[in-house]
Amino acid sequence: MRFTTEHQELRRTVRRIVDNDINPHVEEWEAAEIFPAHELFKKLGSAGLLGITKPTEYGGMGLDFSYSVVFAEELGHCLCGAIPMAIGVQSDMATPALARFGSDALKKEFLAPTVAGDYVVCLGVSEVGAGSDVAGIKTTAVKDGSDYVINGGKMWITNGTQADWICLLANTSDGPSHKNKSLICVPMKTQGITIERKLKKLGMWASDTAQIFFENVRVPQANRIGEEGAGFLYQMLQFQEERLWGAANAVTPMANAIDWTIEYTRERRTFGQPVIDNQVVHFTLAELATEIEALRALVYRATELYVGGEDVTKYASMAKLKAGRLSREVADKCLQFWGGMGYMWESRINRLYRDARLLSIGGGADEIMLGIISKLMNILPRARAK
Repeated sequence: MRFTTEHQELRRTVRRIVDNDINPHVEEWEAAEIFPAHELFKKLGSAGLLGITKPTEYGGMGLDFSYSVVFAEELGHCLCGAIPMAIGVQSDMATPALARFGSDALKKEFLAPTVAGDYVVCLGVSEVGAGSDVAGIKTTAVKDGSDYVINGGKMWITNGTQADWICLLANTSDGPSHKNKSLICVPMKTQGITIERKLKKLGMWASDTAQIFFENVRVPQANRIGEEGAGFLYQMLQFQEERLWGAANAVTPMANAIDWTIEYTRERRTFGQPVIDNQVVHFTLAELATEIEALRALVYRATELYVGGEDVTKYASMAKLKAGRLSREVADKCLQFWGGMGYMWESRINRLYRDARLLSIGGGADEIMLGIISKLMNILPRARAK
């Protein structure tokens, strides 16, 4: 993938915001287990960064997805995983379907202020009994006159306590599970919505994550994105971008972890010599660096194909799978070389270790990625391939 001067200028813009507006506050936000989403997103929106691929008529830049990948990579310089994840939900996970399939009125009402950073959005797919199993969601949206009446609950919702609206996946008919779902834009201040609690997590502390209930929540059917019953398909398309974005975002923290570990093991001495002088240490770091560059190449290849109009479900799933597993490996092996300091809560490598664990779960667990890849390789047993 070739980067233009525009890509490089985007990198510089993102890095400036990371260095000036995010990293100086990371410790405070991590301790508070929340960050000021509206304040930060407005800064990002004013810089044009929340609508990189969105249509210009709704405030976006109208650029291709390669620019979102650059955005994700550069956000990886944040000193925690929580803030990039929350930003990614806003820019590339909860809004692609709206931008692609939503009506003009819906895009003016929800997309434009989200791109501007005036609204915070969350994505409502996962439920207590249906995380990676998207087809198994139970939340319903039943027609009543010109409205939908929504009942159910959503779990593990990033940005959930601060969001102005939710891109909600709900069952809108009793048909087959892959054809009975719709995506609906639901204002979070609508009567009947309860933010039950802010969830306490292993990592990603600065990002607020909510459990949300819907009891007889009434919204116009005009708030539906695209065709009724097409929500599962739209969400699968959103997943291509979400998974590629997540994989791209994981590359920089891993590369930084290698650099931090090289620096630390040069200074840390055992038995009269720097730790890095041990062959097991420098060979391990060399191998991990090689794996990171292989992942980067896979992300770039998938991005090129996606920008060219191809379905990259297989490659996005491979990139997501590899990013999750490699993030865990890099964090674990680097932490080991930090010794006791790596086990300390305040160390950067400790936070990476905790934050990185989510990538193999969120946005589709490793096992789901393996199932998708196997299906697209035509090697699933026939009963499971249907």
